[in-house]
Amino acid sequence: MADDQSAEVRYQMLRPEQIVTRRKECPAAYVPLGTIEWHGVQNPLGADTLQAEGIAIRCAQKGGGLAFPPLHYGESRSEALMEANSHDRHLIAEKMGLPPENFNPERMPFSATEQAINYHKLLLHILAEVESLGFQVGVLVAGHYPLIDHARAAALQFNQRQHSRFRGMLAWAFVDYILVDDAYPAAGDHAGGWETSHVMALHPETVDLNLLPPRGEPIVGTGWRIDPHDSTAEFGRETIEKAVDVAIREVRHRLEHREMYAAHGYGLREGLWKGF
Repeated sequence: MADDQSAEVRYQMLRPEQIVTRRKECPAAYVPLGTIEWHGVQNPLGADTLQAEGIAIRCAQKGGGLAFPPLHYGESRSEALMEANSHDRHLIAEKMGLPPENFNPERMPFSATEQAINYHKLLLHILAEVESLGFQVGVLVAGHYPLIDHARAAALQFNQRQHSRFRGMLAWAFVDYILVDDAYPAAGDHAGGWETSHVMALHPETVDLNLLPPRGEPIVGTGWRIDPHDSTAEFGRETIEKAVDVAIREVRHRLEHREMYAAHGYGLREGLWKGF
């Protein structure tokens, strides 16, 4: 399938016959997972979801398949969240015009463990829905980095189902920076030059580097090895394309060599395509 950056590949935007055509050509589905979280003064609050969605769309445009609607909600609001756990969470709350207590665990109706279990069940439900729609490979694309562990856990349990392992859909999960960390030692950050460049490449109108404080001064709610001042859309496009290329190879190999992923413990193996 030729790469078409203008192709509409979002499942929810297509008519039935369009979906059937694309699914027959490549029965792969990409489900973007994100969150609503502080990403520095320069980025939108949906940065994680926007990245996951953008990568899912590029995978479908470049390698075939379809991108499903992104999931913004449902993950833990008590753990692995800047507003709840960052050392400067009080400054994040101040800039958001909120009391820090809004993100205390006791404000949530479920414990951190219950939130994780609920999210796990939601991901399993989503994978089952995708499988019911005729896809052979279902990919959870994590934008919020902590979600990769939840996504892998759900994919593993989904692949354990007898029907899915042998006749239904294989599940896989990835996060962009892990796919390319051998080529980019500084891959992955929180609202630094890596993520900010990605958002600039995908949605330039949402990023304003002029809001950053002068170099050398602390930037609230960030963590990085590439200074966000050095973010560029060009770098964002380059790294997204590299991650997309690896993801497509993983998916194609699963479609063409399903038997290599059916055995217990093999469902999430990566890099097998390098031997072909």
